[in-house]
Amino acid sequence: MKEGQVRIPAGCAISGIIDKKGNRFNGTDIIKSIALMHERSNGLGGGFAGYGIYPQYKDFFALHIFYDNNQIKAKTEEFLNEHFEIESAGNIPTRKVPSIKNKPLIWRYFVLPRIYKVRNLNMDEDEFTARCVIRINKEFGGAYVFSSGKNMGAFKGVGYPEDIGNFYMLENYEGYIWTAHGRFPTNTPGWWGGAHPFTMLDWSIVHNGEISSYDANRRFVEMFGYNCSLQTDTEVITYLLDLLVRKHKLPMEKALQVLVAPFWKDIENENPKKAQELKALRTVYSSALINGPFSILIGYEDGLIALNDRIKLRSMVSATKGSKVYFASEESAIRVICPEPENIYHPKGGEPVIVKLEARQ
Repeated sequence: MKEGQVRIPAGCAISGIIDKKGNRFNGTDIIKSIALMHERSNGLGGGFAGYGIYPQYKDFFALHIFYDNNQIKAKTEEFLNEHFEIESAGNIPTRKVPSIKNKPLIWRYFVLPRIYKVRNLNMDEDEFTARCVIRINKEFGGAYVFSSGKNMGAFKGVGYPEDIGNFYMLENYEGYIWTAHGRFPTNTPGWWGGAHPFTMLDWSIVHNGEISSYDANRRFVEMFGYNCSLQTDTEVITYLLDLLVRKHKLPMEKALQVLVAPFWKDIENENPKKAQELKALRTVYSSALINGPFSILIGYEDGLIALNDRIKLRSMVSATKGSKVYFASEESAIRVICPEPENIYHPKGGEPVIVKLEARQ
């Protein structure tokens, strides 16, 4: 029986590291951290996101794309050439790992939108690139853009996360933020595109849990041009953030209050001005509230955010040491790479922990 044809409730594993000063470090520690939580995975999905990993191409969108075959690759590249100036293109380097099988073609393109197309459509480069990514993923069967940000990239596939990290040779990349995920799918089949992280432009999400509000959230974001083709809740969380912050220009703190809105009884206990604001957010964005048990790590260009559901049905631990902040599903996954943290913190339900790069504050 294929995984995904039967529901197997279980936990995933997530881990993240940020250096607040922007110091870059390679992927060795994040692999070691997620590997400690091996039993939370089942080999059907693992992945990583790194920020600051492409300093030589920091002004270009880095498109990471899976292809089923060379025919769809040629068709997709024709589309890319029509819409973008391609600075560089090639295979993403990988090594042979015995447990990683049936890999797709994995390519990387550093691109800039063609100026005349952006001007003709009267939109900025981010919106143009996002629309192109959505179009490829919706219309080009056998091609899937799994990463599209600047100076960042996702690396994922079918396998245990430590094997995926070894496969992509993450020890050769250096970044100031790393996140990781070990997947135990509960409702959807394991496949290369369906592994975490899910991304859109500079956003990346790794997620442990299950979003019971998926259909309401999906219908809401699809009203604004997104296409949730993967039937997975993590994808819709990524699009919700992109919509609220990039398109609707909500400050990050308010966007998080939309996603994990306080209970009505707690809103009533706020001062009148604050209560009025929270009521307005809940009313306007009622379909963007995410419900269910979850813990998520949100990577973006300014930093790293940890967020639990409102009653903390999934575990999340944080720790600090010097300029580094660590997050993981289990404390042991932090201590294996940071044996003597300066402090350990367990975020409360619905309480976002926002760690910004000092240069962005």
